[in-house]
Amino acid sequence: MSQIIEVKVPDIGQDSAVDVIEVLVKAGDTVAIDDPLITLESDKASMDVPSPYAGVVQSIAVKVGDQVKESSVILSLSTEDAVAVPEIPAKTEETKKTTSTALKPAASAPTATSAQEKETTADELHASPAVRRLARELDLNLRQINATGPKGRITKEDVKNYVHARMQGGGGGGAGLAIAPLPAINFSQFGEISTEPLSKIKKLSGANLHRNWVSIPHVTQFDEADITSLEAFRQERKSEVEKQGLKLTPLVFIMKAVAATLKKMPIFNSSLSADGTSLVLKHYIHLGVAVDTPNGLVVPVVRDVDKKSVLDLAAELADISERARNKALKTPEMQGSSFSISSLGGIGGTAFTPIINAPDVAILGVSKASQKPVYHEGTFVPRLMLPLSLSYDHRVIDGADGARFCKQLVEYLEDIRYLVLV
Repeated sequence: MSQIIEVKVPDIGQDSAVDVIEVLVKAGDTVAIDDPLITLESDKASMDVPSPYAGVVQSIAVKVGDQVKESSVILSLSTEDAVAVPEIPAKTEETKKTTSTALKPAASAPTATSAQEKETTADELHASPAVRRLARELDLNLRQINATGPKGRITKEDVKNYVHARMQGGGGGGAGLAIAPLPAINFSQFGEISTEPLSKIKKLSGANLHRNWVSIPHVTQFDEADITSLEAFRQERKSEVEKQGLKLTPLVFIMKAVAATLKKMPIFNSSLSADGTSLVLKHYIHLGVAVDTPNGLVVPVVRDVDKKSVLDLAAELADISERARNKALKTPEMQGSSFSISSLGGIGGTAFTPIINAPDVAILGVSKASQKPVYHEGTFVPRLMLPLSLSYDHRVIDGADGARFCKQLVEYLEDIRYLVLV
């Protein structure tokens, strides 16, 4: 006889609430014991909550972005078991060992290169949707990763260990870079020190930035745009726009100019296929915009930039920037970019080499505009010049196209009237 059972969050090792970052099942799904139901994330770790029962999901009580704690209801489950199975504590990624053994694959563990495992399909592998998505983002073959989780399940820690091993040349069929590990140094021998942990955002973004930097052949093209006229127009309209509760920043004009340039040069709005043999050309323009927060850099995505007005973009940019600083962004809001912009114009600097936000193939860096003497019609005149730094994936884009992109972007920024023609 079937019965409806509420599945609750087990003991997660802390009293404070944690974030739900992924819901792995939906109503109507059939789950087995130990199947992951949701993924939680605290300041220190991420964890999958497994099902303590086998049955059919009737309803979901949580959604991404919710905060839960021990005994919070996750979902209701219809089960044929008359005897309840004891709840199994969530397996935290933090409690798993990440010492020196994490830097090389276990010698005794069977790998996916065996003849038997080569016949295993991706669907037959035991891995949660969150792990599968991480593997896709890192362009990894799950069959090559040693599983250490319960019942041969591949965990996020297994994926991280595999990446570490490849980076040090210890795995991945020789695909590693054979980088010598940094030496462990006792800095206290030189003077007084203190230690503070990296923020969760920096830990996550650091791994992605490292991967992107070592796996993508970067080229950076530098240029300048004379934005004297653009700035004059912006100042003329500034007070009028502020009455609407909006802030008209140079970045919104740059976003519109980038969108127009991407339409003319769609190769910059593409991604390289996983096997590296073709391009995925995107018929949408979603711009990732790097936002500086107290906890580190995040890149929310502004969708359909080419279809929105400057004022629409000003409102949306203010909203996502504020929510980014307050840790209120949801995971989907940081996915799906087709090109990225990193602006340091409000801080300073003359140029920099931004790291591509894979799977994008290019990123625009914007530095602080400054007055410079420009030779024009026989004399030097003061002009407001905006430094631009375009990094691109040289597997997809060659230097000539990089220069053409900058040239076209500069033309739009120097005379924004051209934007009404695209």
